Amino acid sequence: MKEVIISTEAVNSYGSRVLTAGIDLSQYERNPVLLWMHRRSWEPGAMPIGKVENLRIEGDKLIGTPVFDQNDDFAKRIESKWENGYLRMASAGLETVETSPDPALVLPGQTRVTVTRSKLVEVSIVDIGGNDEALQLYGQEGKLLKLAAGEDAPALPLLRLSNPEPTPEEEPGEGEEINNNQNPTTAMNKEQLTLLGLPDGASDEQATAALQLMKTRADRAESLQLAAVTQCVDQAIAERKILAAQRDHYIQLGKAAGADMLAATFKTMPAQTKPTETLRLSKESAPGSGEAPKSYAKLSEVPREELLALRKEQPAEYMRLYKAEYGCDCPPLSE
Repeated sequence: MKEVIISTEAVNSYGSRVLTAGIDLSQYERNPVLLWMHRRSWEPGAMPIGKVENLRIEGDKLIGTPVFDQNDDFAKRIESKWENGYLRMASAGLETVETSPDPALVLPGQTRVTVTRSKLVEVSIVDIGGNDEALQLYGQEGKLLKLAAGEDAPALPLLRLSNPEPTPEEEPGEGEEINNNQNPTTAMNKEQLTLLGLPDGASDEQATAALQLMKTRADRAESLQLAAVTQCVDQAIAERKILAAQRDHYIQLGKAAGADMLAATFKTMPAQTKPTETLRLSKESAPGSGEAPKSYAKLSEVPREELLALRKEQPAEYMRLYKAEYGCDCPPLSE
């Protein structure tokens, strides 16, 4: 069975990171539930799909082996995609216990505090994962943290860098006024900061990190979309719905319309027929293309090589010809 890295100490999609050594595994080891996309039992159709075995920490990595429920058809479908490489990532559901804004724990690109202690609640197989995309965190009382732009997340607050004291060169001279106005060409307004999920007065470093994270997500989404479109087009070629020479055209069409729309379009298209098959079907369906069925008046007129086939395939005709030949009913036919 394939193992998976469930979590590391890299900066995740929330702009935070989780210290692996601080993850408490004791509760999860008593109930090592494996979910699909972090869906819980109260959601329609959501049930555990298996469990995680051989859970362990190696360095800064949390590693385990997914084992799928063989009595669950949906779980077996996920297992098939997992074993064949169509799904490759898992994600940890963690309940935060303790966080720290300590600058010594902050990595480049980090915008939120570091989770120093946490509790593993569940592990999920996910379609898009990795610490920077798939990690889900739970705040106090098991409430799922919503860390989208503009959402308040008191359990995982943003890092706040204090303003440095002015240097002697920056102190206002005698008779000079202190100018507290920010340069409008470099300072971001409150609305822009809110869209980035940052507080008013966030530093340039935080804004840059948030923009870089946004770009990374957009690039990954575009890459995944292109992969889905390409797979859809290649499948249509294999099913002979389009020609291989049309591949680039339909890939561009899929990038504009989306993979779902492209797949729906291909579903309406019949498979193309080879010219040789068309000619054969035309000949077979043409008027007069087949020989007219032969008709006999009595059994002796039937060629010897056709008697056995007639007896097996047309017993009623055989019995009619027999009676015409001998003037009496034909005995019951046996195999």
